[in-house]
Amino acid sequence: MSIITDEENNFKKVDINIKNPVVKSETLEGDKTFENTIRPKSFDAYIGQSALKETLKITIAAAKKREQPLDHLLFYGPPGLGKTTLAGVIAEQMGVEIKITSAPALERPRDIIGILMSLKGGEILFIDEIHRLNKIAEEILYPAMEDFYLDMTTGKGQSVKTLRLPLPKFTLIGATTKAGALSGPLRDRFGIIHRLEFYTENELAQVVKRTAGILNFDIDEGGAHAIARRSRGTPRIANRLIKRVADFALVKADGKITKEIANDALDTLKIDNCGLDTTDRNLLMLIIEKYNGGPVGIETLAAALGEDVRTLEDVCEPYLLQAGLLQRTPRGRMVTPYALEHLGIKGHNISIQGNLF
Repeated sequence: MSIITDEENNFKKVDINIKNPVVKSETLEGDKTFENTIRPKSFDAYIGQSALKETLKITIAAAKKREQPLDHLLFYGPPGLGKTTLAGVIAEQMGVEIKITSAPALERPRDIIGILMSLKGGEILFIDEIHRLNKIAEEILYPAMEDFYLDMTTGKGQSVKTLRLPLPKFTLIGATTKAGALSGPLRDRFGIIHRLEFYTENELAQVVKRTAGILNFDIDEGGAHAIARRSRGTPRIANRLIKRVADFALVKADGKITKEIANDALDTLKIDNCGLDTTDRNLLMLIIEKYNGGPVGIETLAAALGEDVRTLEDVCEPYLLQAGLLQRTPRGRMVTPYALEHLGIKGHNISIQGNLF
């Protein structure tokens, strides 16, 4: 099928292969990577986000009684908290297939059109990093989300005709780490918007024990909490650390992960009791030693550390802010008294918000 698209006011003919869309979606069942091996398939197995789970259970039950698809959902929050996993659980509970893609993969009109026209009634389309959708893809999504149709043009010159193609009713689940970067019209088309929160130590300990059981790692309660304590409130990090600790236990001990073994392994990896790694500590020490505790601009910090600005903003800062180790002010970044205490710095003449520590 050929359509005419308007890309920056230059009409261009593109071919759409509906049977084999350019963007190949994936199902969770077909992906055998480590993360998908340990992904829960039900709300009972999904640990954490209790308030959100209860809300979704009611929403899903209501949708089933009405025999209609769910409203479109938007999940936002720091990376690694389970947005993709939660989408898979929703699909499992609804008894439908889920197709997964990401916004950067939807560069051309035919990409988003192809995947939309490949959907079947009731299916879920999951778009990761949805804030990175380009303007053309957003414009195509608006009528698809709101009224379940596509506006396309065929032919060329004076024979151009507008077609309105119906789509089966589907549910779009968007995930983003930057909800504020979404355009207003796109955000307003989501009927359900939820923020995922960082996990507590007890919740992460449950995640660690569950993952250890699936992967046949022997771990006790102390070992689970030792790993959870240093996982920055993030299940993805906890699942990554348990593999490293298990390797350490296999080589250095009898294979069982205890509190002592976990602490030794994580100390070797230079991950401290607050979950900070070398980059985090270097960032805080730079602000303290070179800029007297701040404020200092993020671009200056990135240049001094040799890191990308986005790495500091998206990877380091969210947890440091959540943990109360860093402040973000209009004038720049500043360390907190708790950061000085955690790093063991005493008697340092640093002025923070008018007080000396």
